[in-house]
Amino acid sequence: MDVTVEIRRGTKRFADRNVGRITWHSFSFGSHYDPERVGFGPMVCHDEHLLAAGQGFDTHHHEGVEIVSWVLSGAVEHRDSTGASTVLRPGEVGHLSSGSGVEHAEHAAGPQTRFVQVWLTAEEPDRPPSYDARPVTLEPGSFTEVLRPRSDATLSVAELAAGDEVTLPEARLRHLFVASGALVRSSLAEPLAAGDAFEITAPDESRTSGADPVRVAAGVPTQLLLWSFA
Repeated sequence: MDVTVEIRRGTKRFADRNVGRITWHSFSFGSHYDPERVGFGPMVCHDEHLLAAGQGFDTHHHEGVEIVSWVLSGAVEHRDSTGASTVLRPGEVGHLSSGSGVEHAEHAAGPQTRFVQVWLTAEEPDRPPSYDARPVTLEPGSFTEVLRPRSDATLSVAELAAGDEVTLPEARLRHLFVASGALVRSSLAEPLAAGDAFEITAPDESRTSGADPVRVAAGVPTQLLLWSFA
């Protein structure tokens, strides 16, 4: 089987608009249901949130998911029932392992805030919940591994200047999201704009047979979020 690629346009995402916030859902969520868009590998939620100052999500419950947050602009205040309390800013990654159950809240701290949040099914859903936030130093022009919330899942981020080209690391499943900027060309042909994504499936035989690597190029300063699943 050959490598398969699907382009998911940001304009086709499900949108929720509430007072002080907008959320774009890449997969089925709440009242938005599409049987063909319920997840990708262990990824069951890929949301982009835009919050007005002080707005966000009041205390609510999670269990059995790994929740990863990446701030694009502004800042997110996180509080949860483990006692964790922090303000997450661009250049930091937040990871809430909900485990057997946790309550948490998220609100924009200060100015208008935009962030991406991904939920993955947990490998050990009965573990006690925990939260971690850490700074990330990105290597310009290439992918930097940021987090491994599961043994088979890796989040990498690339910060590209206009004209930079980068090769995607090999993996069985890859979800490449254009967080900002634009890709003008790639070995996958079609350009992508902010909010768009590639979903790439590569069977084992294609990864060991010398298949051509996947490369993308930025037309303007661009940030890419890449989830790789072994």
